[in-house]
Amino acid sequence: MNRFLSNLSKVTLGIALAAGASSCNQNTPSSTASKSDSTTAPAAPTAEKIVYVNADTLSEKYEYFKDARARLESKAKKAQENLQAKGQAFQRELAEAEQKAPTMSASERQATEERLARKQQELAQLNQNASASLAQDEQTEMTAVYNAITDYLTKHAKEKGYQYVLTYSKTNPAVIYADEKLDITKEVVEGLNKEYKAKKAADKK
Repeated sequence: MNRFLSNLSKVTLGIALAAGASSCNQNTPSSTASKSDSTTAPAAPTAEKIVYVNADTLSEKYEYFKDARARLESKAKKAQENLQAKGQAFQRELAEAEQKAPTMSASERQATEERLARKQQELAQLNQNASASLAQDEQTEMTAVYNAITDYLTKHAKEKGYQYVLTYSKTNPAVIYADEKLDITKEVVEGLNKEYKAKKAADKK
């Protein structure tokens, strides 16, 4: 359980997005065009069609992600407190049984050992179930966040004419270098938070 909680505290928004609004070669001059035609306009640079979102910044400033993370941490805390309470109660019961053991009959001692063994197994199963439940909750929450981001970026990319939307993260640098001029994180965060705020308001009605 503690290991799971440690992993949970490291939840990050590791997203890999490719909003293919159109082919990369859409604006590339045809290979059959005459090279000697001096009137042909030069091809527009493709760099402006490839942008990126900083995943670290997105995870810090996207309100939906922050709310989802807070819900997960709250559930994990409650589960841990419940397990600790049950574990402490078991330890007290175990200590009490050890104190009484010298005065117990053989049958009483055997019955007590069997009862405590069952409780120990129940605690272990409860721990396992809690970890599995939290893991499932995490997957559900993060999938919903991921879908919200990809849906928004797909629409945003089509509106802006972006061919690719990449992700950049210092903690997972799949992209070695990213020019800040291509960073659209700020506008994406603003758009996502605006959309999320409207959804929360609609859900309350």
